[in-house]
Amino acid sequence: MPRAPVVEVSASADAFREEVQRAARTFKASWTGLAKVLTRVRDEALWEGWGFPSFEAYCSKELRIRKATALKLTRSWSFLDRHERGWKPDADDAPPAPAFEVVEVLAEAEERGALDAAEYRSIRDSIWDPERPVAAVRRELTERFPRPAAEPAPTEVRLGQLARTARRLAEELRVCRGVPASVRTQADDLAAAVESLAVDRRPN
Repeated sequence: MPRAPVVEVSASADAFREEVQRAARTFKASWTGLAKVLTRVRDEALWEGWGFPSFEAYCSKELRIRKATALKLTRSWSFLDRHERGWKPDADDAPPAPAFEVVEVLAEAEERGALDAAEYRSIRDSIWDPERPVAAVRRELTERFPRPAAEPAPTEVRLGQLARTARRLAEELRVCRGVPASVRTQADDLAAAVESLAVDRRPN
């Protein structure tokens, strides 16, 4: 996607920069306030005019927000913006947004292709119900849209991990009182054997 052109920093840009900083300070009270302005900073590349080399650097250095948190906030706000176009968080009669933890699960599910607009409409009422405990809603959604199982580590990586574990065990047994010498020897032999397997499986 083409990057928005860099514009000269103006008084209005400085004022908006201060607005983002205020939103970051009140993040715990209102995640949507920060997520909304942070998404604008990203989409319009405003961080460039403020002298930062990247959006992530801006979040980290000026707002003290980790890259992963910034990603979750902007992704979650974009999700609400797509699915709730009639909802205006600043309106006097606007209902409070669903909890960040809930929207985050839905946004991630949509990103994986596990959730579409029709399915969101089918569960919308339960998401926006302020009487329902956040933990219960999040648990239900996590069970409904489980993350795919992580890919198992390659054999050579796993063997390296096991070799380090076996060596630590052997070292602990060596200095532990009451451990017979025969057990220490067996632990050393086991560690050496697993280390040998790990070396054999390393790519050339």
